[in-house]
Amino acid sequence: MFAPLNPPLKDWAGKRVWLIGASSGIGAALARRLIDAGARVALTARDAARLAEVAGRAPNVLQLPMDVSEPGALARGAAELWACWGGIDAVFFVAARYRPVRAWELDDDDVDATLRTNVAAVMHGCAAVLPGMLVQQSGALVIVSSVAGYRGLPKALVYGASKAALINFAEVLYMDVRPRGLGVHLVCPGFVETPLTAQNDFTMPALISADEAAGHILTGLARGDFHIHFPKRFTGWLRVLRLLPYRLYFAAVRRMTGL
Repeated sequence: MFAPLNPPLKDWAGKRVWLIGASSGIGAALARRLIDAGARVALTARDAARLAEVAGRAPNVLQLPMDVSEPGALARGAAELWACWGGIDAVFFVAARYRPVRAWELDDDDVDATLRTNVAAVMHGCAAVLPGMLVQQSGALVIVSSVAGYRGLPKALVYGASKAALINFAEVLYMDVRPRGLGVHLVCPGFVETPLTAQNDFTMPALISADEAAGHILTGLARGDFHIHFPKRFTGWLRVLRLLPYRLYFAAVRRMTGL
């Protein structure tokens, strides 16, 4: 009953890892840690120059620059990796788009771009790698969502909805593929110091560095956790708020945010 929900991922030496969203923030921090741990890493993001900086002179690193929101991009990347490596052991979906938005600031282009990057790209990426993983009957899918997906929060009108979609997607994905040998990990960070959160004009409680976030993720993977959330001194309270009825929840959020 208390066995890990996923196969624990502890030894990364020689593992074939595709990091999608690796040019900055949590993705770049994960890349550096996995490279140091001896993994064979493929780095994907739009900015080729930033990918080169993250890769440095490390061996066993491939650079696959692309816009993950473009149709077919991730399918082509998966095919290239399969041809090069003969398989993929883990895929990290870290790429994200975020802009603080209130209801009266909704913009069609921003909505479409956010949903393409945050939701559709993850689904397209899973569609690209799942056939091969199911044949090899092994592999891990690491989906980075956010505590903004737990329940509605001010200024996360589009971003929060996209991350809520990922939570639902990861839950259903787990039920489908775990019996067939694959692992699915849902990552819900709190506030992490990245170029995305630099846009916020409010105090971010329990703010942590991207490297600290990467450490929490790898620790959760080593335990075989399905739901990896951090820092718990902040995310624990948000998990409690999920249980409140709407009347109490709305009042609590207004009091905490002043919005």
